[in-house]
Amino acid sequence: MAHPEIILFFLIISFVYASVGFGGGSSYLAVLSFYALPVPEMKLIALICNIIVVTGGTILFIKHKQVNWKKVLPLVLVSVPMAFVGGRLKLSEDVFFVVLGISLLVASVLLWLKTRMNDVVETASIKVSYVKEGALGGAIGFLSGMVGIGGGIFLSPVLNLMKWDIPQKIAATASFFILVNSVSGIAGQQSAHKQQLDYLQIGLLAAAVLVGGQAGARIGIKKFNPLVIRRVTALVVFIAGIEVLHKHLHF
Repeated sequence: MAHPEIILFFLIISFVYASVGFGGGSSYLAVLSFYALPVPEMKLIALICNIIVVTGGTILFIKHKQVNWKKVLPLVLVSVPMAFVGGRLKLSEDVFFVVLGISLLVASVLLWLKTRMNDVVETASIKVSYVKEGALGGAIGFLSGMVGIGGGIFLSPVLNLMKWDIPQKIAATASFFILVNSVSGIAGQQSAHKQQLDYLQIGLLAAAVLVGGQAGARIGIKKFNPLVIRRVTALVVFIAGIEVLHKHLHF
C-alpha cells in the first residue's frame, strides 16, 4: 500500500506539472526511487499517472484547435513506436537509475532556459522539417519508453528553443506527445515484463494525480507565473537528479 507521503507528493507534483502542461512522470519516478519498489512497477505507475494528468488537457487543446496536426504528426509517428521499443528494454536497476538521474539533470537545464516570446511568435511559421522532427520525436520517445516518462519535459523546452511555434501550441503538442508516448511505453513494458502489481497502491496514486492534475490545469496557470513555476520545478528536478545519481552511482 502507498505510503501517505507518496500520495501527498504525487498530488503536489501533478498540480504543479499540470499547471504548465506536463504530466510529471520524471518527478513521480524521482519520488518512487527512494522506496523499495521494482523498477517496472515504478515505470508503470509514472506512465499511468502521466496519462491521467494530461488526458483532460489534451482533449481541451484539441477541442480549441491548438494542436497543429501537420507539425505534430512527424513527431509522434516516430516517437510512438520508439517509446514501445524503449519500454521493452530490460535495464538493470543501477543502469536504470543512472539514466533516470542524467535525464532529470538534462530536463532541469532545459526547463530553466527561457525563450523570448517575441522571437517565438516571429518564427512560428518556419517550414516543418519532417526528418529533423521525426528524429527528435524518435529520440525522445525512445528515452521516454526506456525510463518511464512521457517526454514532454524534454520536448517542450526544445521546441521553445527551436522557436517551433507559439507557446500555447507547443504546450498542446507536449500534452499530446506525453499522452501517446505514455500509452505506447506501457504497451511495450507490458509486452516484455510480467509482474505482480499492487492495484490498491496504483489506484490511490492515480486518484491523487487526478485531483492534483485537474486542480493544476484549472487553477495553477491562472494564479501563478508560469516561468516561476517552471524554474522552481527545474530546481526540484535538478536536486532529485543529483540525489538519484548519488544513491546509485558506484565508484
